[in-house]
Amino acid sequence: MPEEQDLLQRASRLETKALTEIYDTYSPGMYRYAARLLGDSNLAEDCVAEAFARFLDALQKRKGPRDHLQAYLYRIAHNWVVDSYRKQKGDVELDEMLASGDHPEEDAAKHIRQTQLRKAIKKLTPDQQQVIALKYLEGWNNEEIAHALNKPIGAVKSIHHRALKSLQRFLEERVDHEESKRVGNPAEKEFGSA
Repeated sequence: MPEEQDLLQRASRLETKALTEIYDTYSPGMYRYAARLLGDSNLAEDCVAEAFARFLDALQKRKGPRDHLQAYLYRIAHNWVVDSYRKQKGDVELDEMLASGDHPEEDAAKHIRQTQLRKAIKKLTPDQQQVIALKYLEGWNNEEIAHALNKPIGAVKSIHHRALKSLQRFLEERVDHEESKRVGNPAEKEFGSA
């Protein structure tokens, strides 16, 4: 990509116009990526800001990327998201997440599904999380993902397949768990609790 090479060369000289172009081009997608994984717009903003701060730091130290800029930036963002998962304790309260919409039941059901999916995604390996997010949230193809992860395309396909199988298993376990909680212990229903 000659355009990207030129942009990276200008950015390595810390040209404001090039840095602005990079930010304007990549920050919206990085924000969506982080917001979907984190479920928090403020953390997503922090992620994007930190990713670009690290990018600038790398440029100043002459260690920035020579190609595949998008993959480089998303890798920084992904590492920040993984670190955030490790630090994050508990989930945001349901009341805070639900807007005072016209359909509170639908909003609540949607929030529950999103929360369950986010929890299931957090159980995946970091590579699986990144493949799922880039493929489904950003619409990247396997070749683009392979560049971002520094892996062969076959490995990306395998990671994707294992991630989908794991998500299916995690979500089925969750449904089974919720169903058993809702139904309760049949013996308790028949004979009463002690």
